[in-house]
Amino acid sequence: MNGALDNTGNCRTIPEIQAKIDAGDAVVLTAAEISAKVRAGEEIKFEDVDVVTTATRGIMSGTYAVLSFKVSEPDSFVKASRVLLNGVPAVVGPCPNERLGILDLILLGTAHSESDSRYGGGHLLRDMVEGKSIKVDVTTSGGSLFSVETQLSEIPFAKLHATRHAFKNYRAFVNPGKDSIKTIFHALPFEGEFKEMTFCGCGELNPIENDPKLETIGIGTRVLLNGAVGFVTGSGTRSAPENPNLTGFADLHDMIPEYMGGFATSAGPEIINTWAVPIPILHEGMLKNILKLDKEIPLKLVDLAGRIPLCEITYGDVWDNADLSVKYEPDKCINCMDCRVLEACPMDAVSKGENEAVRSPDLCFNCGLCISRCRGKAFSASLGSVKCTTGGCLRDIKVTLRQSDRARAVKAAEELKEKVLTGIFRLNEPVEKISWRD
Repeated sequence: MNGALDNTGNCRTIPEIQAKIDAGDAVVLTAAEISAKVRAGEEIKFEDVDVVTTATRGIMSGTYAVLSFKVSEPDSFVKASRVLLNGVPAVVGPCPNERLGILDLILLGTAHSESDSRYGGGHLLRDMVEGKSIKVDVTTSGGSLFSVETQLSEIPFAKLHATRHAFKNYRAFVNPGKDSIKTIFHALPFEGEFKEMTFCGCGELNPIENDPKLETIGIGTRVLLNGAVGFVTGSGTRSAPENPNLTGFADLHDMIPEYMGGFATSAGPEIINTWAVPIPILHEGMLKNILKLDKEIPLKLVDLAGRIPLCEITYGDVWDNADLSVKYEPDKCINCMDCRVLEACPMDAVSKGENEAVRSPDLCFNCGLCISRCRGKAFSASLGSVKCTTGGCLRDIKVTLRQSDRARAVKAAEELKEKVLTGIFRLNEPVEKISWRD
């Protein structure tokens, strides 16, 4: 892909930028650093930055993994007809591996355990990446059953694939009706009558918000997917020029548990993923989107039931002045017998301790649901609220749950920046631009 030329005549190519990085002369900034400079009133010119590292972390349902591994000696069974991994059903095939004692499986990220309503494909994949043993229950084509234990280190082929990830932006949701609704967009039944709001998207940090024309993101672009080097393979399902998303893949063996996992919603488990993408600045015109702040990025507030738009807000309404991380103060815990935070936490990041609740920071998604559930106010963060005029009424709707973890998106972008500067991660030109069918 050649360097793009804007109307000022300034341009550079990706190989030229990589050469500057190799020489130690390149300026690489994270999207958060760029935004901080803009908010401070600094003027950023084309020559001031060569690469911006972007990232997003959130629920990304369009995920599956392909696994292939040995479960028995050859000729001990003909082929598998059904397989459960920690109780989560996998699709057997496409290759039957007749009499080889090897399974080829496709695991959907949104598959639900048959024995645990809060456990799904996302939880299973994180457990695997953490090195935990998993139970494999096999039903053969002959009707016999057997079980084995395995772990990721014993699975030679394990790749995670995205079918719809990293939307340019997503939606905010409210329930105008009287009855609560079970939904993937809330960890609890979603209360009605505009009592609460949830939303998805990392706004100004999002990769495609920074490169909406996909000038540098294309087929073959190298990215970090859950911390592992992966590649973009094209546009995803429901992708459109005005709101694109991406497909891609990376090897599970190289992923970082902190960036992935399961998220228990009131409609069943969902899956979390993290993308970090470098955006080389090829021409001055690209700065228009690079320098955009949350308040300039639209966010549609919609009716949960019918996805009917109610009003348009911005990502500034939900991220400006919000705390990215949730704070926990154990000394404020009143040690409730029925801890409502423990019951509601979609990440199972809170457990019962001897004298107070115990939070696992590595599991916490910073969704903020604990804040409204904790009787002792031991959990705190500013999640903010949104003003919206609907039905002739001006409403102030509280954000009660975030389905994007911006704190770790910031961290992922910082880690990508370090890898770019040290040469661990190298920029590459896409082999082809992404296009959409009519």
